[in-house]
Amino acid sequence: MFYCFLADGFEETEAIAPVDILRRADIRVCTVGVGGSVIRSSHNLYVNADITGVKNLLADERVLDAVRYCFDNSLFVCAICAAPSILGKLGILNGKKATCFPGFEEDLEGASVTGDHVTVDGKIITAKGAGCALEFGFAIVGAVRGKKAADNVAVSMQCK
Repeated sequence: MFYCFLADGFEETEAIAPVDILRRADIRVCTVGVGGSVIRSSHNLYVNADITGVKNLLADERVLDAVRYCFDNSLFVCAICAAPSILGKLGILNGKKATCFPGFEEDLEGASVTGDHVTVDGKIITAKGAGCALEFGFAIVGAVRGKKAADNVAVSMQCK
């Protein structure tokens, strides 16, 4: 099961595109509303989250514990835009390759910053931002289900 945290002001493409791609690949995804069940995006679209969560990702130890648990148990940890900075602050990126939205590179503590659209280093998958959201989703599917599954979803979406 993948969990996608949505907080007020989230970038629609960065969240919805990867969730859509994962679901098309039959990967279970649960959206978590941070602070409520209906979350307002950066462009005033409202999304009904599958479940509710906390008010602030960095301020809530339950969220940080969930990320640490995934990392410590060799589960996937995926982050896009500024979110890879959370991984850096948790020490998860030590010795790893990662990317992020330009301007957040210093927050990727311990990482070798690639500057690529999407960077996969083992079970850590990071991406730059909204323009890379489809590529990010396909990279996650490829890592979980294999390249053929990712290619099949891309073909079905007219991306290939």
